[in-house]
Amino acid sequence: MAVQQTQVLPAPFIEAPAKAYLGELETAIGGIKDLDVSKLYGSQFVAPQSAIQAEAEALRGGLGGFQSYLTDATASTGPDAYKSYMSPYQSDIIDTTLAEYDRQAQMQMPAMAANAVAAGAFGGGREGVQRAEYQSASDRNRAALQAQLLQTGFGQAQNLASQNFAQQMNLAQASPALVGQQIGALSSLGAQQQAQSQAQLGANQQLAYQQAYQPLQAAQQYGSGVMGLISGYPQRETTSPLPPSPSPLSTALGVGSTLAGIYRAITPQQIQIKS
Repeated sequence: MAVQQTQVLPAPFIEAPAKAYLGELETAIGGIKDLDVSKLYGSQFVAPQSAIQAEAEALRGGLGGFQSYLTDATASTGPDAYKSYMSPYQSDIIDTTLAEYDRQAQMQMPAMAANAVAAGAFGGGREGVQRAEYQSASDRNRAALQAQLLQTGFGQAQNLASQNFAQQMNLAQASPALVGQQIGALSSLGAQQQAQSQAQLGANQQLAYQQAYQPLQAAQQYGSGVMGLISGYPQRETTSPLPPSPSPLSTALGVGSTLAGIYRAITPQQIQIKS
């Protein structure tokens, strides 16, 4: 009994693109299997610290620069702080002033003697009392002048110490603030620079991904169109269809029902006719 085979084929305009789709899909899947994903993902797509950010980080040591100003400010406190600010010419000024005072005081003595002679009291007790009172008053004035000079020198030194303390404290506060402002400005600029670099790396990563998966995506899009054609032109039903032999290509790709549908559409189905 002879066996005849009848083939049921899809329309030629569907069979040709379906076969082309299988070839493209096989090539695309093969490329994905061999794809080195380290070229698509990894630290090479993370923007490093920018040069400006590195400069800002290098300045952070300046935030502790206030310590030297605090040390200098501390030296300007305490009961003996004024001594460092006493004029080195203080004693010379006092000695010169007192010497001039003594000279002026002695210049009054001849005038007193002349007055005593004129009054007929020269060498008498009244002249002695007058001289004693004058000397006593002169000594008090001299001591008061000396105290005034010392007090003036001390006050000036104390004011200088207080001024230095205030200046050092202001510098201790201003120094880290200024450094902080500089760091903040550099950090902001550095972040913008890093963001720009990151955007470029992100674009490169997207390009690499699209280049790697473009063949597969194109094949999938092409296959969607082919499947639409197949569904629009169904095959004729046969009385006793035999299960088609699996294609080695469909087995290797394992693409599931989609490829199975395409395979059935483009592979001849066999019917046994007994005669």
